[in-house]
Amino acid sequence: MKRFLVLIYGFAVYLFFLGTFLYAIGFLGRIGVPKTIDSGPVSEPWTSALIDALLLSIFAIQHSVMARRGFKQRWTRVVSWYVERSTFVLASTLVLALVLWQWRPIPNAIWDLRGTLAGSALAVLFWVGWAILFFSTFLINHFELFGLHQVSAYARGNEFHHIAFRTPLLYRWVRHPIYLGFVIAFWSAPFMSVGHVLFSAATTGYPGRDLLRGARSDPRLWQRIP
Repeated sequence: MKRFLVLIYGFAVYLFFLGTFLYAIGFLGRIGVPKTIDSGPVSEPWTSALIDALLLSIFAIQHSVMARRGFKQRWTRVVSWYVERSTFVLASTLVLALVLWQWRPIPNAIWDLRGTLAGSALAVLFWVGWAILFFSTFLINHFELFGLHQVSAYARGNEFHHIAFRTPLLYRWVRHPIYLGFVIAFWSAPFMSVGHVLFSAATTGYPGRDLLRGARSDPRLWQRIP
């Protein structure tokens, strides 16, 4: 029964993540969701900026702290290795959902290229970024990244082993193709508002540091991603 519950937990977390992440794509792309990065009650710009910065800080702190090796070593004394990754994904998804729910729009335009050739190119790049991101997760191990491999191994009674070091395809040229996909998607907006720039700049800062370090790094660093 315990093994079955662990399996259900892992898959439920994955589905929760997937739904929230797909919503986040619509949120940033202003596509098919009730609340986007530029919709909702508008407050004073500085008030909105402070609230949004606080939300992004909560996400950054949770992500950074829980991804640290020292934290994992202490945390796995309480939570089994087989559900540690799923629990990390759950925590990150909950914080992401909080950001999407409580985000305050600052809709003032930085640029508006809708209806132009440049705007159409940015709209295409938006989807290219997400395609790079998802493709990159499967180049390594999508199912280990989101905890499914771990809970499945536990449910079958098998010993779990991390993936071996390797640098397939995009990982030969870019340290973090997943982060690269994020950066492309975040900045490829035909309409770029002040709020969108705040979101993109804050979420680019951490991955941008890693992207500049070059190629042939350990792709297991993707484990720091929610």
